[in-house]
Amino acid sequence: MNSRLIVIIALAVFAFSLSTSACTVAVVSGKYTKDGRSLLWKNRDTWAIQNKIMYFNDGKYEYMGLVNSGDSKGKSVWMGQNEMGFAIMNSASYNLNIGDTTRLNGQEGRIMKEALATCATVEDFEKLLDAFPRPTRLEANFGVIDANGGAVLYELNNKGYVKFDANNPKVAPFGYIIRTNYSMTGSFGEESSGYIRYNTTNNLFYDAMATNSFDAQFILQDVTRGLKHSLTDVDLYQDYSDIPENTATFVFFHDFVPRKSSASACVIQGVKKDEDPNLTTLWSIVGFPLTSIAIPTWIEGKNDFPEVLKFNEELDDSPVCYAALMLKEEVFPIRWGKFASKYYINVNALINADNTGIRQKIMPYEDDIFKSANQLLNNSSKGGFNKSDIINFYEQVNSSVVEMYSKEFEIEL
Repeated sequence: MNSRLIVIIALAVFAFSLSTSACTVAVVSGKYTKDGRSLLWKNRDTWAIQNKIMYFNDGKYEYMGLVNSGDSKGKSVWMGQNEMGFAIMNSASYNLNIGDTTRLNGQEGRIMKEALATCATVEDFEKLLDAFPRPTRLEANFGVIDANGGAVLYELNNKGYVKFDANNPKVAPFGYIIRTNYSMTGSFGEESSGYIRYNTTNNLFYDAMATNSFDAQFILQDVTRGLKHSLTDVDLYQDYSDIPENTATFVFFHDFVPRKSSASACVIQGVKKDEDPNLTTLWSIVGFPLTSIAIPTWIEGKNDFPEVLKFNEELDDSPVCYAALMLKEEVFPIRWGKFASKYYINVNALINADNTGIRQKIMPYEDDIFKSANQLLNNSSKGGFNKSDIINFYEQVNSSVVEMYSKEFEIEL
């Protein structure tokens, strides 16, 4: 194979990896949330559908975050938080460097790892951006929050960045900034994507803000897993919930917030200014969001977080992701055709009139996790965590998740 052909293939693979990244993200000011804590959200869409959580102590600060299961050393982190209450996420943007032939480097994950290891505040991250060589070889939206109430999104292109502050009502009149796979400072058209996902998310966010119901649980349960569509005005959960179980019901599935390529979803819940930064919570749905379960982790617990989130050599994945991907096959059972397996979802596998859908079975367990975690956070809000309480919580959650997949779905972890 000649060198020119090798280069062409490499560029094609790189372009494909970019085109399959379709994340939906948001930065939310604590001034507008239900409990006064800022929020950072990422619905991760990628070819790397096997994910895990990792804890690190290889930098200035301890940190943890979402990592590809195949990345054994954790060279890239795709969303995470550190011991100072600093947190970061990103989404790919496709309209910031139009006409610029400078080759991109695809290093967003490594940059976020570096930020988590070295940054304590929004200002620290901005200094990191200022130090980037130009051209940056990047095209992305980065969102960050910190323990001081900072909540900022940066649109980063080859020449520099533009800052959007969620605490500024002139920039974010309702306290949130949403991005998909385009940036507001870029050009608009066919070169970018995610406009429908943006509008769907904006509609849901606005309603939650108006009714003071905006928190991490709302984002993970009603937005990340939401099946409303702002263009076609359908709600698959509502429209198909009255069909009996085991009645395959296929619906065209495209441009919803969750997609077949959705690999995981995370919300990082920040702290109020007078709270211990270690109370910052990483809520993770590791694995395909429609068939996985939300689990919280904290830096204070170090590497003792639930085993279902860690890489398991026997499964070659984190257990919860492994289980979610097995159940995903029931949601997308079509096995032929280039597009049929991607764009047609069996809604009946998720929700039905007999209350035996995958989502219907998972939600009671997840609601209990949210209830217990919120109680732990409320009890610790003044004096900080008691590590033994965290360990006990982790053990209970791990047992509950293992039991759920065994009892409800006959999947042994």
